[in-house]
Amino acid sequence: MRLPDLEAWAIFAAVAEQRSFSGAADAIGLSKATVSKAVSRLETHLGVSLFHRTSRRLALTEAGRPLADHAARIVAEAHAAEEAARVGASVPSGRVRLAAPMSFGVKNVAPIVADFLVAHPQVEIELHLSDARVDIVAEGFDVALRIADLPDSSLRARRLCSVTTHLVAAPAYLARHGIPTHPAQLGEHRLLGYTNVTGPWRFRGRDGAEVSVRAQGPLAANSGEALVPALEAGLGVARLPGFIVGESLAAGRLVAILHDWTPAPIGLHLLTPPSALRPARVDALITFLTERLRD
Repeated sequence: MRLPDLEAWAIFAAVAEQRSFSGAADAIGLSKATVSKAVSRLETHLGVSLFHRTSRRLALTEAGRPLADHAARIVAEAHAAEEAARVGASVPSGRVRLAAPMSFGVKNVAPIVADFLVAHPQVEIELHLSDARVDIVAEGFDVALRIADLPDSSLRARRLCSVTTHLVAAPAYLARHGIPTHPAQLGEHRLLGYTNVTGPWRFRGRDGAEVSVRAQGPLAANSGEALVPALEAGLGVARLPGFIVGESLAAGRLVAILHDWTPAPIGLHLLTPPSALRPARVDALITFLTERLRD
């Protein structure tokens, strides 16, 4: 049985990450010629082209894109195995890449990260905040927090808790347009949408009845925080989590409506790449985040 060319796979992963043969060579301390030969060797063995090469840019081919994910996992598992084998690997050290939603990350995750770094001074964290859905494997993240219903995938997922959402509007808007008492009446209102959550708004009544509503209105944004000024200006109705609208509700700038109808629950999930083999620093952060966020 022929063993896989692990060196070529690792070099391919570096080129895919850097989008450059020269950049990969500098990153891993090899010559550009060695890097180029390793990728060519792997392409010959696999029988496919991994990159489109031009004088100005380097891009993964259609066949190369999924193979780059496999290569990244191979390298990540090798690093994790080496770290686990080292003496003192039980002491977390090194860099962890963490992705989280923007508003939730600023308000809830950043303070936890600060406490974690105090407790683990040998760990470095690269915190990436964005409401866009990141590709954990392709973009090289160790851990991601996601607030959504999760599709089936190869990622390892742990549900930490439910996130409370509210249907809210400004008092001035409700004075002009009336207060809906049933989700079906929302079709007559101006609904502000959060574009990173696909699908209709779903509600369940106290009698178990379920109703779905499509959000249509004057504003849609990929940040829930960006909808708050429009809501407070009386431009419509939105469904947003409590960590975004909590202050506006407490101050009376917004009010919650449809109290007899419960929005479909949204979960806060912790995601990691498929491999169960993780460095000590990643396990330490997962444990810390789980303990602080599960309630």
